[in-house]
Amino acid sequence: MKMRPGSQTGFLLCGKEWTDGEALEVRSPWDQGLVGRVTVATRADARQAVNHAVASLRRTRALPRWKRREILEDVAAALIEQKERFAQLIVAEAGKPVRAARSEVDRAVVTFKTAAEESARLGGESLPLDLTEGNEGRWGLVQRFPVGPILAITPFNFPLNLVAHKLAPAMAAGCPIILKPAPQTPFTALALGEVILKAGWPEEALAVLTLDNADTAWLAEKEDRVKLVSFTGSAKVGWELKAHSGRKRVLLELGGNAALIVHGDWPDLEEAARRTTHGAFGYAGQACISVQRVYVERAVFQSFLWKVVEHASKLVSGNPSDEATEVGPLIRLSDAERVEQWVKEAVEGGAKLIAGGGRQGSMMEPTILTGTKPGMKVRDEEVFGPVVAIEPYEDFEEALAEVNHSKYGLQAGLMTRDAGRILTAYRELEVGALIVGDSPNWRLDPMPYGGVKDSGLGREGIRYAMEEMTEPRMLVMTGIG
Repeated sequence: MKMRPGSQTGFLLCGKEWTDGEALEVRSPWDQGLVGRVTVATRADARQAVNHAVASLRRTRALPRWKRREILEDVAAALIEQKERFAQLIVAEAGKPVRAARSEVDRAVVTFKTAAEESARLGGESLPLDLTEGNEGRWGLVQRFPVGPILAITPFNFPLNLVAHKLAPAMAAGCPIILKPAPQTPFTALALGEVILKAGWPEEALAVLTLDNADTAWLAEKEDRVKLVSFTGSAKVGWELKAHSGRKRVLLELGGNAALIVHGDWPDLEEAARRTTHGAFGYAGQACISVQRVYVERAVFQSFLWKVVEHASKLVSGNPSDEATEVGPLIRLSDAERVEQWVKEAVEGGAKLIAGGGRQGSMMEPTILTGTKPGMKVRDEEVFGPVVAIEPYEDFEEALAEVNHSKYGLQAGLMTRDAGRILTAYRELEVGALIVGDSPNWRLDPMPYGGVKDSGLGREGIRYAMEEMTEPRMLVMTGIG
């Protein structure tokens, strides 16, 4: 893919770039400049992609472990070599600040390297079956086999690494993949697809299709030859997809409303405030685990609150291409307008605006609220913008209850030195992960990642995704050996 500003790029199918058809314009979230045009794939293209995926399964299933590992390692090496190219694509499409974009490329390298290692570890076990009289000479073998063609649907906010989290474990498991990237960020996914094919992955076993929503829904819900759908996106779309997907396996990584508890025994409030600030406002809060709610023991509440205000005032907002920028634009003007309206509704409902709240185009100021109440969108819903609510609490059990008072349960953070409180929180909090000593937006890519309640179903993280993408198969041997 040789992308030039304003040029048209095709989708990837069976190793070829297809440019004939209707084109979708992709524009910069920062200045609305034309990033490029991409050809929209059709339902007929999707059907052809499934045909190729089904035909390629025998080949991908038979790929030896050393070959899968070699391909994955070559992809990681290519990402290292092309780091700046991918970073600039992410900046252009997603409006992500350039330093964060480079960090995303680094994370994708780790994702592919980890998948290379896990491809050699995906094993099985032997079972003794001579456990009752008459079964002498029987023994069993259990191995994991790829489930079949996988449909991966990815969002805009991590256009490289969240794509990698679908493709890398699928390749390690031996599954053909059909990828549908977000319409706002197709070029990063297409560039990664070319890297994967160049590394030696079978051409017919990877398609990157820029489908519209209706054809994506058809592929996910009606095409029975797709055996697993892995979706990252909104809770509403994810659960509707699952409800109509029939017998397919469905993995859902959905929204969040991440909360942090800061107890009064935490020794470094300054560092806690710094981590909270960056966890809430980095990349304009456009991450499922961005810090949205903070509950602080009342004894240190005022001190902590004003430290966060101070740190937020020092954040650099603006052009994502500038090296100093930490807070860039929201992905669409409509999202910035929505976030602004939610903040106004909260203030009208009695919340106190401590800092921020202003908007200029797609740029939303880092916004700090207190006095929010259940029922306010900034408290109950996923804001997906640079807004954080900081509230005091009297009792630790009260703070745990406040964290659980949410329809989401992705990750939570806890800052306390008390082992009893840590274990209580670990037991009681309804989340996929509890991060102690840091904000809930911390994630290392090999770890299991996912949530409960409206935050999803199943787990990502390479080894855990591979388990979802494979199925155990039993072999019973009689009178042999």
